Amino acid sequence: RMRLDQFDASVGLDRGRSKLTELLWYLCKMVFFLTSFPWPQRIKHGILKLFGAQVGVGVVIKPRVNIHLPWKLELGDHCWIGEECFILNFEKVTVGKHACLSQRTMLCGGNHNFRSPTFEYRNGPIDIGDGAWLGAQSIVAPNVTLGVDCVVIAGSKVFKSLPQGMICGGDPCEPKSRRWT
Repeated sequence: RMRLDQFDASVGLDRGRSKLTELLWYLCKMVFFLTSFPWPQRIKHGILKLFGAQVGVGVVIKPRVNIHLPWKLELGDHCWIGEECFILNFEKVTVGKHACLSQRTMLCGGNHNFRSPTFEYRNGPIDIGDGAWLGAQSIVAPNVTLGVDCVVIAGSKVFKSLPQGMICGGDPCEPKSRRWT
């Protein structure tokens, strides 16, 4: 039986910064990232870098993007982060060069051990390869790597790593065909 009263949020999660830093990030996130106001990219990039994110050149971050812990985020050159993307990065999330996260994509690096009564964390990193494209409303689970130029069809649920150069889709997401002929 579940015993959520015994859950210990300090086990299995290193937040990586002080509570004060996290509070300051949440304030900036509310004003500059969760809003529909189209703040200039250089302002968003500067704020992310100030909080420890690695941000390449030419990165596009659309409005209403929710980044949980910017100090555990790496954005490659010319990648695009679409509207209403949610990056729950309790562990490192890397988005490669020229990769695209379409609107409402969720990178969910946080999870719980559902076989344990105390529901402890079971988090993991996510690595989106260079040139990969996640279609709208895709979900990527912890400990997943998308290969270079991998395409994930809109609405897919990715629970395991996918190979490079493939078009993948479904629930669960599986390779379907080669991207480049």
